[in-house]
Amino acid sequence: MRVHRLISILLMVENREMIKAKELAEKLETSVRTIYRDIDTLCEAGIPLTSTTGPNGGVHFIDGYSIGLNELRGEDMINLYLSGIGIQPNNGSNMGMKLNNALIKLEKNLPCKYSDDIKKIKRSFHFDESPWWGEKEALGNLDLLINAVWKSQKLRITYEKVNGEVSKRNIRPYGIVVKRMEWYMVAYDEGRNDIRTFKCDRIVNIEVIEDTFILPEDFSIDNYWNKSKRFFKETCKENEYYPVDIKLNKSRADILNKFDILEIKQDKHYFITTINMHKYEFACEEVRDILGYGEILRPSEIREFVKSELNDLLAMYENRSY
Repeated sequence: MRVHRLISILLMVENREMIKAKELAEKLETSVRTIYRDIDTLCEAGIPLTSTTGPNGGVHFIDGYSIGLNELRGEDMINLYLSGIGIQPNNGSNMGMKLNNALIKLEKNLPCKYSDDIKKIKRSFHFDESPWWGEKEALGNLDLLINAVWKSQKLRITYEKVNGEVSKRNIRPYGIVVKRMEWYMVAYDEGRNDIRTFKCDRIVNIEVIEDTFILPEDFSIDNYWNKSKRFFKETCKENEYYPVDIKLNKSRADILNKFDILEIKQDKHYFITTINMHKYEFACEEVRDILGYGEILRPSEIREFVKSELNDLLAMYENRSY
């Protein structure tokens, strides 16, 4: 939304003091022309932005002007950043309230002409991440984890693996990754002398160690995560390879989004796709979601499994009477 873009321009100009319009456009994924239109709008609202040419030039405030970023604390910036990348920071913590407070501080510096826009956004948009049935599992330690990343604070955690094995680790929390609403802690494990990934909801206890660390200059959480993803996928393909061929109606192509697609062909009405379902047991679970929308072509053992499931279902409806 344009309101969010205007706020972002103000934040980046104040933070950098001088920034190129081209860089603003790249970071906000818009055109340079749009950036200049936004700057004109901010100037019309009384915010003294200007620009200078040359290799050291760029967009900046007139000397002595500030939008009041000194009112924003470090935790405000964390919450604004999390909100900006689509993360809802309210998983069992008080971060939702902190986010609202940070936004209130920013709203005071936004041109008055956009106050109605902000009111409409608040009235018209609502995010509900809770499931229809039951309760979403809360991440009670989330505030501690985020603060530890922000303050470079060492932690002693109790971690429970999927198989129930529990261990204590001394870690240096380098960063947090959120993928499909799942939270992961990327940290240096002092006992194993390596960077590891921990699923946040498996961290059952946290102790703050009165010691800090320095994040390595060459560490990039983006690079680490992308490398980890590639390694995980390649390992699965090598160790757990079980291709299943499926003929699927094009109207339900959305079903394919959650699968590891190896090959896909199409005709007028159908996709013929090969999916790696990793092992027979997993395939038996996954194909249940496809029944009614497509046909399992290969392997024959999965076709037999599907026929058996359908025969059992048919028998249940034929034999029961009320």
